[in-house]
Amino acid sequence: MPSLPVLELKRTKSLGIIVPRIDIHFHSLVISGIEDFAYKNGYNVTIFQSKDSLKREKEIVKILQNRMVDGIIACLSIETKKCDHFKKFEKLGVPLVFYDRVPTDFDANKIIINDFESAFTATEHLIASGCKKIGHVAGSQETNIFKLRLEGFKAALVKHDLPIQEDFILHTKNLGYDEGVNCANRFLELPELPDGVFCANDYTAVSLIQVFRKADIKIPQQVAIAGFSNYPISKIIEPHLTTINDCAFQMGESSAKLLIRQIEDKDDFVNSETITIRTELIVRESTRRD
Repeated sequence: MPSLPVLELKRTKSLGIIVPRIDIHFHSLVISGIEDFAYKNGYNVTIFQSKDSLKREKEIVKILQNRMVDGIIACLSIETKKCDHFKKFEKLGVPLVFYDRVPTDFDANKIIINDFESAFTATEHLIASGCKKIGHVAGSQETNIFKLRLEGFKAALVKHDLPIQEDFILHTKNLGYDEGVNCANRFLELPELPDGVFCANDYTAVSLIQVFRKADIKIPQQVAIAGFSNYPISKIIEPHLTTINDCAFQMGESSAKLLIRQIEDKDDFVNSETITIRTELIVRESTRRD
């Protein structure tokens, strides 16, 4: 007797989005890119915020496992180390795309940037600007993207035979503005200042500029500063901040495009595709030593 066909569940034309924090400009832009592409293709989006909590992320995943959405786009919380709680979606046949912070412990569809290469480019730009003693404000090294940014920073120094000074590498938990202020003050307490600093995001870079200027340190003549992400504040702070444009809106568009293709082309379903979005260095006054 022939087997009965598996019944297709009715599509909801709805996508579930799990983001760490909506109040971070990067994630807001990603959401905007997702929503824009989804709307043009007849899909609605429902946004869930993990607040960078693994516990909260797991609770959201349980909510989404009842098939109230046709597919899911997620960025891992900063606390997430293992992603077993996401694996059930594959068994349920629910397409899943990760962006930015992506799992390394199982195959999944991913939209990423090359954090190593981007950090290398920013650091090499500081070197080309004449910097020889370069510091780094690093994000949590338990998060792969920030680990790669630190590795890219170090690789650029090694390539140009410049010293890696461990006291010039300051670590933060969340790369918040206040943490940046603390890092700036720690730099000022050192016997000598770095002549350039690459920060793993723009918030900490802005903190450095403000604290250094209050201490009568000239930017970029004494210390050149580069950030990462091209937040709006990078064009407001004086001097304007050199930074990496991480193309967050395009990351959101690409995530939605990949997910919807998987939803609508079940026969060609692939769960291990990785798309890398190209970044660009935007040079502004904080590193121009003309």
